[in-house]
Amino acid sequence: MTPRQVADYMLNQDYFSQWMNIRMIEVKENYCLIEMPIKKEMINGLKTVHGGVTFAFADSALAFSSNNSGEAAVALNCIINFTKAGKEGDVFRAESILVNETRKTAVYDIKITNQNEELIAKFVGTVYKIGKKVTEL
Repeated sequence: MTPRQVADYMLNQDYFSQWMNIRMIEVKENYCLIEMPIKKEMINGLKTVHGGVTFAFADSALAFSSNNSGEAAVALNCIINFTKAGKEGDVFRAESILVNETRKTAVYDIKITNQNEELIAKFVGTVYKIGKKVTEL
């Protein structure tokens, strides 16, 4: 399977990412660019995007980029820094880029921006390669 086919396979059974209306823009090995519209159900009591939604969006980007070789990997550690509040009606984009890889782990930088290319959050995710194929799970 190509990286895009693996990512599409994963998204097809990822009901949470589907609920977030995530759309694949670009996928290549160890990389992805995804997009998500911000809807009313994602807004917190301060009328901004809930931090958990932003984190979950970045986590989906991590999953689609770190698993698209077909080798399954799970999140080991993730850190997020929020830089700008999102609002209802925004369109978020997450770009996930491989930074470092070892036999059992990999580190990805994920940048989340809005439709104006303003930085919303910076996320760093470390994954652990579990030694199974994505399609085996």
